Amino acid sequence: MTPLVLASESPRRRQLLTDAGFSFDVVSVKVSEIPNKNLNVNDQILDIARRKAEGALPLLKSSRKTPFIVISADTEVIFGGGPLGKPSDREDAFRMLKLLSGNVHEVKTAVCMIDSASSKVLSQIETTKVFFKTLTDEEIWTYIQTGEPMDKAGSYGIQGLGGRFVEKFEGPFDNVVGLPVKMVQEMLQKLTRSL
Repeated sequence: MTPLVLASESPRRRQLLTDAGFSFDVVSVKVSEIPNKNLNVNDQILDIARRKAEGALPLLKSSRKTPFIVISADTEVIFGGGPLGKPSDREDAFRMLKLLSGNVHEVKTAVCMIDSASSKVLSQIETTKVFFKTLTDEEIWTYIQTGEPMDKAGSYGIQGLGGRFVEKFEGPFDNVVGLPVKMVQEMLQKLTRSL
C-alpha cells in the first residue's frame, strides 16, 4: 500500500481516518480558503481541496524519497446557494445559526487525492442534507458561549454540542464532521487500481 499523507490541520479529519483503521502521516499546509467566485459551489469546494493537496506536494517531495498519496479535503455548509464559511466572531456565529434555525442546509465535503509518482489527481464531492430544529436566541447564545462554533463551517459541530440542534440528516454523518470515509476508501481503490 502506498503511504498516505493527510494535508489537513483538522483534528476531526485525523480522528475519522484513524477510527477507520488508516495509517497516515499528517502535514500542515496553509493555503487561501477564499472561494473562487467565478466557479459554482461544488467547483469552489473542489478547488480549495485541490489547492491544499497541491500546496502540500512540493513540501512532501523534498522530504520523501518514496512515492506517497496526499489526501486533502474542504468542508462547507451551504445555505441560500452559497457557503457560510467559519464565523469571524460571536455575532457572525449567531447570524449563521439564526439562518440555519428551522431550515434545511447542505454540508459538502470535497476530497482531493494526488499520487506523487504518477501525478494522477482524483477529486470527488459528497453531500449530506441537514435539518435544523427551530432555535431560540437564548439557545444560540448559550451554545456560542461554549466556544464550539468558532472554528467550524456553519458555526456548529454535529459531533459535539451542536448535534442537539439537528432534527435529522440525509447522507453520511462523517461527511458533516469533515470527511466522508467511505468515499475516501472508494477513491483510494480507484486511484491505486489505475496506477
